[in-house]
Amino acid sequence: MSGFFYEQDADPAALDGQRVAVVGYGNQGRPWALNLRDSGVSVSVHVRADESRDQAVADGFEAAGIGSASAADVVCVLVPDDAIPGLGLSPRPEALTIVASGYTLAFDRFTPGGDIAMVAPRMLGPEVRRCYTEGVGFITAVGVHQDVTGTAEPRMLAVAKAIGGLRQGAISMTPHQEAVLDLAVEQLLSPALTHVNATFAMVMLELGIPLEAITTELFYSGEVERNYRLLREEGFVTQLNHHSPASQYGQLSRRGRFDHLDVGTTMRELAGEIASGRFADEWDTESAAGAPRLNELRDQHAGEMMKALEADLRTKLGPNSGPAIATPGG
Repeated sequence: MSGFFYEQDADPAALDGQRVAVVGYGNQGRPWALNLRDSGVSVSVHVRADESRDQAVADGFEAAGIGSASAADVVCVLVPDDAIPGLGLSPRPEALTIVASGYTLAFDRFTPGGDIAMVAPRMLGPEVRRCYTEGVGFITAVGVHQDVTGTAEPRMLAVAKAIGGLRQGAISMTPHQEAVLDLAVEQLLSPALTHVNATFAMVMLELGIPLEAITTELFYSGEVERNYRLLREEGFVTQLNHHSPASQYGQLSRRGRFDHLDVGTTMRELAGEIASGRFADEWDTESAAGAPRLNELRDQHAGEMMKALEADLRTKLGPNSGPAIATPGG
């Protein structure tokens, strides 16, 4: 059973007198830095001398090179996982290093000294800022990976609270658990759902349903994502009442009809590759070679033909659909 943390479990005083460095100023770095500052934390930004540093300065931050982050008391490393090992960071023995993803810690790609913790928002980077400014916060996965000073947890929780990550609660996880779950959604669940959707589309086409209507039902209408939102906000039992009796009967009475399909064996095989670190090794090799297979797969599954099909459908259905309306004098 996992443990949970809330705002009352965090003491902002744990960061009193602490110099907090944010490494990176992109999808996660900028929202973290802004949220930390708005929560009263002393923050400096550490990035390469590029447009991200210009943005940090424009936002009113003290900005410096990445190497100088190692002198801080708390180092929040907020760059893509692939880039972390090559940063050359060497935090002081009494410092706390925080990552926003368990990947590099789980698979021994990053092993700094001192305290190490994970604060992983279950939210896209820009939404970390939006949820903070709206006052709603977001759910977070947190965990102490290494505690040398005895202060890793209180400092970790103080950072999590300052970015808005305890307002909806945080779940305690090890970096390995977080990384396996994150990768499993991408490598087990996403391919399985893609296969199910493709099979569903094929069966509907056989029944004479137009492809445009099928894709609209699956995602373009937004109905599925709104149903998932109701699942999040109300739970399965309550949201079920929004469906007609016929819908409820159809959903519930047909449960189990696919149970004979052995999806679990393939999922366990893929999960084993993730948990053992074999996927991390595979990706290191692919990345070092310039990602030739990734580029091939993009062309195959998300190439120009698919792009054109989607663009055409978006002109026919959705918020950007319909004939252009002439403006007076136009």
